[in-house]
Amino acid sequence: MEELKVDKHIQYILSIEKEKDSFMALTMEHLRMNGAYWGLATLDILQNIATVDQNEVISWIMSCWDEESGGFAGNVGHDPHLLYTLSAVQILALLNRLDILDVEMVSKYVSGLQNVDGSFAGDMWGEIDTRFSYCAICCLSILRSLDKIDVAKAVDYIVSCKNLDGGFGCTPGGESHAGQIFCCVGALSITGSLHHIDKDLLGWWLCERQCSDGGLCGRPEKLSDVCYSWWVLSSLIMIDRVHWIDKGKLTKFILNCQDCENGGISDRPDNAVDVYHTYFGVAGLSLMEYPGLKTIDPAYALPVDVVNRFFFPE
Repeated sequence: MEELKVDKHIQYILSIEKEKDSFMALTMEHLRMNGAYWGLATLDILQNIATVDQNEVISWIMSCWDEESGGFAGNVGHDPHLLYTLSAVQILALLNRLDILDVEMVSKYVSGLQNVDGSFAGDMWGEIDTRFSYCAICCLSILRSLDKIDVAKAVDYIVSCKNLDGGFGCTPGGESHAGQIFCCVGALSITGSLHHIDKDLLGWWLCERQCSDGGLCGRPEKLSDVCYSWWVLSSLIMIDRVHWIDKGKLTKFILNCQDCENGGISDRPDNAVDVYHTYFGVAGLSLMEYPGLKTIDPAYALPVDVVNRFFFPE
């Protein structure tokens, strides 16, 4: 079996930052905060986060903070959003610098986006999605501020998005999708509410996502994609059904999606690599205890030692 090209992937992640004028960089400009999280988390799982200039990263992150609202934007000059606020908090957790945050302001921003029915809007414009429920719950949990929201109502809303197939959608009645399932299972896991899930039914739906090539897909009749190595696998781990898939075949699929010459991982073999799939490929391998990788927490999407650090400070 092909081996994980650790050094190549480290070089690839470090090279992305230098390509600020490339087409890919320009198309991702609005979500650079997410990209920074994917890249830095990858480096940490590969045990190489010290290769970046942490002060430079922190300075840029704080330049994306909107002091008026308390939220973080995807890049300098953009509007704040829950998606980017979570990524910013996760990055600061990775760098062990949560101390520089105005926790009260950030928590106020996040809690202010909860609606009467328990759902969350992503930003001031009001789009509702269970992704945002996860972002809010994960973010506030990292900041140890879950008491700032109505957790019971947040859980009730997520449960209202559960479908007859055991999966979850983005809103009540929405189609089950592996990405949304991760968000809902992750939020329920963090809040101690996994008893609301039919674990056998959902586990069956998730293990059915393994395709003939060993990879995982997000919905029935879709092609396998490396990113679902995270969305599906983490959910299976949280509901204790990960033994229902073939880890060996999935590992082989991820490794076959590597660019062995220039580093990076693509969605499927022979396609162009990107930082998103590189992170989720490496994170998926970490979930399967691939040798040499840090262990990642399936609910927080951060290495376990990082999670332990903010919950059990020395």
